[in-house]
Amino acid sequence: MTYVVPRLRTVNIDRYILPLREGGSIPGLAEGDDGHKYVIKFRGAAQGPKVLMAELIGGEIARALGLKVPELVFVQFDEVFGRTESDEELQNQFKASTGLNIGLAYLTSSNTFDPGITKVNVYTASTIVWLDSLIMNVDRTVRNPNMLIWNKELWLIDHGACLYFHYNWARPPAEQAVQPFPRIKDHVLLPKAAQLASTNRKCKKLLTPQVIHDIVAQIPDEWVVAEPHFHSAKECREAYEEFLLTRVANSSIFVKEAQHARKEVI
Repeated sequence: MTYVVPRLRTVNIDRYILPLREGGSIPGLAEGDDGHKYVIKFRGAAQGPKVLMAELIGGEIARALGLKVPELVFVQFDEVFGRTESDEELQNQFKASTGLNIGLAYLTSSNTFDPGITKVNVYTASTIVWLDSLIMNVDRTVRNPNMLIWNKELWLIDHGACLYFHYNWARPPAEQAVQPFPRIKDHVLLPKAAQLASTNRKCKKLLTPQVIHDIVAQIPDEWVVAEPHFHSAKECREAYEEFLLTRVANSSIFVKEAQHARKEVI
């Protein structure tokens, strides 16, 4: 069956609940007009809209590979929250985030993944390592695994630190796409990823050019208008697509890197 990329819904925030002070971005927990709670990543945070684009692309690629990711939604954030917030740091972030942001469905009563307690099967571990090698995700380490256990299943969260190539658009995306990913050596699931070769074949079949196009096409214009390197939002989206298509086509480069790193840790 052909995978169909889900279209992200848009929700309006009815109630801001509390800040989640993790690192410098300060995401927030809020309730949408659909009655559900979301963890919001703000485009007015320190690293700007690039984190939101990485969250969208990384999360939806993971979903396309059959991994569990909380629902991603576009979040419409009203300027009123900036006027009523007493904390000056949050006030400034809210004001800079008026408009479209991104949110992840809040998994109530979930637990942080503990590699010493939770067992992950070899195929799932291999798929996650392949995913994070593809998107150059530096944030799936023992110290910060960015995985949750919810309803006895493993869920992936927080892909904002991936695709770091987009902080240097002066270097052609296709050139950056064929680079290995040495930091895979720090991946929390690397010791379990014993099926990287077969996983590579399966993932390449799942991540078709159409799937990649449909994911990248959802990047909103307002997130990329501030990119001085491009003349249009369409041109920016095409650069992301070029990077991903090239990287998938040359996946043997990062798979070999991961296999070599795994031999060093087991």
